[in-house]
Amino acid sequence: MKSISVDDLAALGPDVSIIDVREAEEYSEAFVPGTRNVPLSRFQESMGDVPIGRTVYVMCASGGRSSRATAQLGQAGYDAVNVMGGITEWYRNGHPVTYQAGR
Repeated sequence: MKSISVDDLAALGPDVSIIDVREAEEYSEAFVPGTRNVPLSRFQESMGDVPIGRTVYVMCASGGRSSRATAQLGQAGYDAVNVMGGITEWYRNGHPVTYQAGR
């Protein structure tokens, strides 16, 4: 399975395709701008929401769920890359995160 650090992902710029496989409640609290939420709990039936024909970077809270989703995508023929450390590492390294108002 291919993996990328949050710093290397950030260096690719804003035009990359990132999916966040955390649950909707987690995602609504804080998310990386430009990501699409496809929760792991409904991942199999939602794979149609994953962009086809380009590399997809997969993120979660810390890297566990995203590694499972990345493996599933790879088996289905997607070019998928796991984001090591997830949104936790993204935030720790100073990259932008959007927070829901009132949280």
